[in-house]
Amino acid sequence: MIVRMTFLLGIFLLTTACGTGQDPQSPSVDTARMPISISSNKDKYGAQIKERYEKLFSKNFSGEILVAKNGEIVFEDYQGFVDVVRKTPINNTTSLHLASISKTFTGMATLKLWEEQKIDLKALVTQYLPKFPYTQVTVEQLLCHRSGLPDYTYFMESVKYVDVKTKNKKGKIEHKLQLVSKTAPFKEGTYNNQDVLDFMVQKRPAPQAQPNRVFKYCNTNYVVLALIIEKVTGKDFPTYMDETIFKPLQMQHTFIFSNKMKDQYVPSYNEKNQPFKLDKYDCIYGDKNVYSTVQDMFLWDKALRSASYVKQSTMDLAYEPKSPLTKDFRNYGFGWRMVMRPNEEKLIFHNGWWHGNNAVFARLLKDSATIIILGNKYNKKIYSGKQLVSVFTGKEDTTLLEQ
Repeated sequence: MIVRMTFLLGIFLLTTACGTGQDPQSPSVDTARMPISISSNKDKYGAQIKERYEKLFSKNFSGEILVAKNGEIVFEDYQGFVDVVRKTPINNTTSLHLASISKTFTGMATLKLWEEQKIDLKALVTQYLPKFPYTQVTVEQLLCHRSGLPDYTYFMESVKYVDVKTKNKKGKIEHKLQLVSKTAPFKEGTYNNQDVLDFMVQKRPAPQAQPNRVFKYCNTNYVVLALIIEKVTGKDFPTYMDETIFKPLQMQHTFIFSNKMKDQYVPSYNEKNQPFKLDKYDCIYGDKNVYSTVQDMFLWDKALRSASYVKQSTMDLAYEPKSPLTKDFRNYGFGWRMVMRPNEEKLIFHNGWWHGNNAVFARLLKDSATIIILGNKYNKKIYSGKQLVSVFTGKEDTTLLEQ
């Protein structure tokens, strides 16, 4: 009797499974539509990233790289030295200069204060900095580089060279740059943000364009934004950012370099491992001067994705293009660059360069992929690291090899 009941039960289960078209041990879902599981594909992604990374950078990379998918790290590596003389290796606690990726922090801090109704994006800059001489420029135009302001890295000190041609002993033409003029420094020592504002008030250097006429990427915009943040918060910019972003997000190895830290300056290097000495512009912040690690930057990425720092509607506003698309589908929002190809996911990113530092912070929002590369020895191939997104999208894009 027991044998017969068992046989009938087996027939029932087999018939039921055949009737639904499913393996009785498989879930009744369309597996072709299931999202990729990182747990089962982590090694595959890691291997693909490693292969491309090693091919792209060869042995010349000095810095840090972290690649993540769906909030999970799939590849991470550290190469080179933070101190070439002492051979101090770079590791996961080594803070490197983010250069212009720092603008993502300044931009989002501005939008946070806008959420708190402490900054009006439509307001004229003169509402916060009354002596600011470009009276038609708004806060919003600073954020999206449509202010037309001149760049302080050119107007604070003007240096002019001419190309002198000479023949060597073999009769071959050689080129050498010869200094012909140099303006006196605005002040002795290093400049700070207030010096940039004071120079503009006193000298009023010619703008690049009229406000809101055209996109002109300009570091001065974010120097001024840092001054506005200081004005409305009553705190110096490094302190405010530390208290409201770095510490709350547990970014333990992230800070803003300023005049107070000159004695702690760590140089970056050129392609021949020659160090860049501290120069007059190295203590200006807002446009640059955030130092961080790839792991800390991954925390920043997570905070933005989860809308835990600002609201999702504010993030959406930051990612909106504010200028006409370029021929290679590039644009700029509020503190973010983007590539917007038709029928493809938008790539949100920012690059950085200052002295020997190159950096990339590239993010796919829907595919939830992140690429963070920080270098302290000049290597233009670092910008090509954005191409690593093709591991997740399956689409090669040669324009991403460009800066």
